[in-house]
Amino acid sequence: MALDEGALGFGTGARAAWASDPNQSRGRLFAEDSSRTRSEFQRDRDRIIHTTAFRRLKHKTQVFVAHEGDHFRTRLTHTIEVAQIARALARALKLDEDLAEGVALVHDFGHTPFGHTGEDALDELLQDHGGFDHNAQSLRVVTQLERRYADFDGLNLTWESLEGLVKHNGPLTDRAGKGLNGPVPQPILDYCSSQDLQLSTFASLEAQVAAIADDIAYNTHDIDDGLRSGLLKLDMLEDVPFLNDLLADARGRYQDLEESRMIHEVMRRQITLMVEDVITVAQGNIAELKPQNADDVRAADRSFAQFSPALRNADRTIKSFLYANLYRHADVMRVREQAASIVRDLFNAYVADPALMGGVWTEGVTRFDEGGIARRVADYLAGMTDNFAIRQHRALFDQTPDLR
Repeated sequence: MALDEGALGFGTGARAAWASDPNQSRGRLFAEDSSRTRSEFQRDRDRIIHTTAFRRLKHKTQVFVAHEGDHFRTRLTHTIEVAQIARALARALKLDEDLAEGVALVHDFGHTPFGHTGEDALDELLQDHGGFDHNAQSLRVVTQLERRYADFDGLNLTWESLEGLVKHNGPLTDRAGKGLNGPVPQPILDYCSSQDLQLSTFASLEAQVAAIADDIAYNTHDIDDGLRSGLLKLDMLEDVPFLNDLLADARGRYQDLEESRMIHEVMRRQITLMVEDVITVAQGNIAELKPQNADDVRAADRSFAQFSPALRNADRTIKSFLYANLYRHADVMRVREQAASIVRDLFNAYVADPALMGGVWTEGVTRFDEGGIARRVADYLAGMTDNFAIRQHRALFDQTPDLR
């Protein structure tokens, strides 16, 4: 009996005209037969979940190093939370939920061990070789470094998933090809020479909701982790506009509530209001700009998925609060410097003797120039979990910082 693809949930369904249609995908770099049971975007999402890179997120830091406790978020738990918010937004806007979820699930693949600390350290070490950008590294992971399939390196994701990965935060260049926020990372330019991701346009609305879901998730959950760690105090939220109203509402509704529950009441209100705000703004932009298809979304002069002016101000205020009181907290900065020293030590050791990396990482390395060796080392280091980086450092050096 023939399969009814519409009945399986990837026909036209309830998607709006402005949504990405998996049946109209621009395809994959390497042609493949279509699946009888899954849409193209479902296949992308499933491939992403089954990667080594996805599993490694379990042991990569979000803000706090893993040794500080099992209840703080890692890159994996953060990624799952982003995907949940992205799907909720996509459903409300009648988008393709699988594409939105896939972009959310893959968006942090390029992050190094030790959170942004590792990225900053690698970027400094690679200044003479194009620098390091976690977004570009995510592209390298899914197009080169994951080696699972017989017919190609990487995951051979659809054009739409790769576009969403690279451009979820907006266009990278103007129409003349000039970088909008500095030079475009070379790995992205290199890939675009094989498959043009149209760097001067916005990404799909599915990718846009994944991007703002990331903002909503880390703003909320970094506050949550900061409060649970003791580095932030609940009373500090009284001085943060928007958060102070949420705290007052929760306190007014629940007197004498234990602090852990009060924290959750504030966080759930924050997520709800931000999600509802994005939906309202996106619906307004859709009504005004009247996109007839996904390409109209790409060609627009703005992102459809954004905060209202009031919530945009609140978002900036929350970020400033987090930078001043959490990300730059003396205890966090001390651990960050220790973590950076581990990354620097390992990088220099591997560049001096690439054989220390072992396995496939040493194959052909003698053919590389200095920049090629540095990039191979960066690929190896960026893929490490926090725990593996610490173990490797202990194996190579007499003293390894205790990240506490």
